[in-house]
Amino acid sequence: MAAPRPAHGCGSGALLGRFGVLLQALLALCAFSTLMLKRFREPKEERRPWRIWFYDTSKQAIGALFIHFANIFLSDLTEEDPCSLYLINFILDATLGMLLIWLGVKVVSWIVQHKKYTYLVFGEYGDPPQAAAWIGQCILYLLIMVFEKTVISLVLLIPGWTKLQQILLGYIPNPQLELVLVMLVVPFIVNAIMFWVVDSLIMRKYKQKDTLDINGSIETPRAGRTEESQVLLSPDMDFDQSESDQDISGLQGTNQKMKQPSYQVVI
Repeated sequence: MAAPRPAHGCGSGALLGRFGVLLQALLALCAFSTLMLKRFREPKEERRPWRIWFYDTSKQAIGALFIHFANIFLSDLTEEDPCSLYLINFILDATLGMLLIWLGVKVVSWIVQHKKYTYLVFGEYGDPPQAAAWIGQCILYLLIMVFEKTVISLVLLIPGWTKLQQILLGYIPNPQLELVLVMLVVPFIVNAIMFWVVDSLIMRKYKQKDTLDINGSIETPRAGRTEESQVLLSPDMDFDQSESDQDISGLQGTNQKMKQPSYQVVI
């Protein structure tokens, strides 16, 4: 016979109950709205097209779903309060796990750049963007998430987490209030920060430094001239340039006329 659950806290299956699933849907909507906000706060000349933005953020969505359901699975493995155990998993993911994700992204980025696997560089999808590059990067990011969750699971084997579980949520008498805190309030605040930071890590860096050639004119590297970063000349700029070309050609014609030799006819 299974041991009874604690007097306070969530019961078995509460995380996947109807109320728990509703909270998880609200969490997903609120958390990914921060990525929408981040996109609109990007400078206009560096703002990602919707397709590139989807490729970048969908990697986070896949990784976040994996971590989320892994935490739910781990929380129901013991006879402890699943809500408090989920919260411990989540806190570890947001602290130690964030460091592991950063380390994993850096190591993987160095390897693919060293091996010259261009389409596996995070944020690079080709021009035009290729779905195959996105799939490859999703697999790499998911492997980083698996590595992170494995390390966190090993950390949870350290004794002493039971006392922390009692301290975190033991004072909340209402199981539904505990579920709201664990599945919505705390994850939304932490996920908003994590999504913002990780998106900055795996997105393409669009800032390109202009180079100065021998004649003093500014050239933009050809590598930076992609469909999302090109700047088109406006009609006003074309008109002004045509006028300046006419002025220059007029001056050159005047100079040629001045340089023509004069002949005097002697009778």
